[in-house]
Amino acid sequence: MSHSTHPATDSTPSGFTPSGQLQLGVFFQGVNSGTVWKSAESGSQTDFESFRRIAQTAERGLFAAFFLGEGLRLREHLGRPHALDVAGRPDAQTALAALAAVTTNIGLVATQNTTYNDPADLAHRLSTLDLLSNGRAAWNIVTTDNAWTGANFRRGGYLDHADRYTHAEAFVETAKRIWDAWEDGAIAASASSARWAAEGAVRRVRHTGKHYSVDVTPRLPRSAQYRPVLFQAGDSPEGRDFAARQADVIFSAHPQLDDALDFRRDIVERTLRAGRGAQDVKIMPASEFILAATPQEALEKKAWVRELQIGPQQAIAYLEQFWGRELQGYDPDGPLPDIDPVVEETSETRGSGFHGAKARQLADQWRAEAKEKGLSIRQFVSAKTSRGDSTFTGSYTEVADRLAEYARTGAVDGFNISPWLIPSGLDDIVNHLVPELQERGVYPTEYAGRTLRENLGLATPVRAADDASATGAPGQAEAGVEADSVTAQA
Repeated sequence: MSHSTHPATDSTPSGFTPSGQLQLGVFFQGVNSGTVWKSAESGSQTDFESFRRIAQTAERGLFAAFFLGEGLRLREHLGRPHALDVAGRPDAQTALAALAAVTTNIGLVATQNTTYNDPADLAHRLSTLDLLSNGRAAWNIVTTDNAWTGANFRRGGYLDHADRYTHAEAFVETAKRIWDAWEDGAIAASASSARWAAEGAVRRVRHTGKHYSVDVTPRLPRSAQYRPVLFQAGDSPEGRDFAARQADVIFSAHPQLDDALDFRRDIVERTLRAGRGAQDVKIMPASEFILAATPQEALEKKAWVRELQIGPQQAIAYLEQFWGRELQGYDPDGPLPDIDPVVEETSETRGSGFHGAKARQLADQWRAEAKEKGLSIRQFVSAKTSRGDSTFTGSYTEVADRLAEYARTGAVDGFNISPWLIPSGLDDIVNHLVPELQERGVYPTEYAGRTLRENLGLATPVRAADDASATGAPGQAEAGVEADSVTAQA
């Protein structure tokens, strides 16, 4: 693998040096508006064979990570489970543990929620995955605070929206101290040792906070990569600050080059303010790739993909999410509904893509836009859901040229790809795009090591401080955490 660095350009953030390299990851979402599941080429969204095939294809293409999302409650459509969207997701850590047995190098990223887990339990489960995979586990940290999701956990609405990152930071800090509790060399190196674990090699971790308390002696030693890699995807100012302090990798929503450079500059500034290095946080935006041998073939393929992603049912259902009422009487190939929505603002039951939208205001804007452009319901919805900003469409050669510019400028460290077809959606990327990137010297030709941390080029973490430097006297507030106390004792 090449580790050459490229000099900073005028657009490069101060103190940051582009590596000149890109990584790829794959985001397996399940059935959703971006997945072509109404096709003879589509496989199961739940059978292990689909997960195995796409993970092994990604590993053949030297992808850094296999990424699973999480849904803690099914999205609803007009008060019923939404039959056309994300459903059937297996438990991420269970699926990834199975994949650890049939892969060797690729990282295994589990999306896990800080609100509806307990830190000692989640830290133990992630540590288990990290050990079973020989240092390939990662945690995509997400937060949720709404009562609708919480109803599945009998905790609905117990976390104020303003507290979600404060709570998450206390959770992550506690998890880090649990992972840091075992000393280096704690486990016997040979059968002649007097003990399997050295006496005093593990510290007891205590945490007292607003929402939970922890008093645990961690049960597992550290993995080959020290502890799981931390991903984070929040894009609000609070989310960016949280990532700058805690994350190793940001799963961003900024794939276009100029926007990506702006995002890089912002994250570097926040990371430096947090006392970390300019290179410490990797950025991998979400992306979709539609590729073919020629530009014209790629455009034709894109039209086919969009037609299958948004059919007549999906187009009407999409508007119903905003109108809050049945629209089945409207022709998908006709104009947008002339009636107004029955909701003022959309709720979290509709999912993050819909939540919080001003429905009546949007309806007026959309009707005017569709009329001006001469778009039918289906055409309009297809345009709205096309992921235009995050889609790379073109021939293998021209897309590789575009991506090489990202590597040169350091705009991103790679891309997290959402395949539109399961399980064959990575085949053309691995078979054709990866070799083009390797020819340009911007993509690895072998894995850098066996752990995810090595393959992402991440440094070994600094061990979390013990009582004296972390919290002072027990019971005092830890800076930046929710007036909690976290202690670790031998």
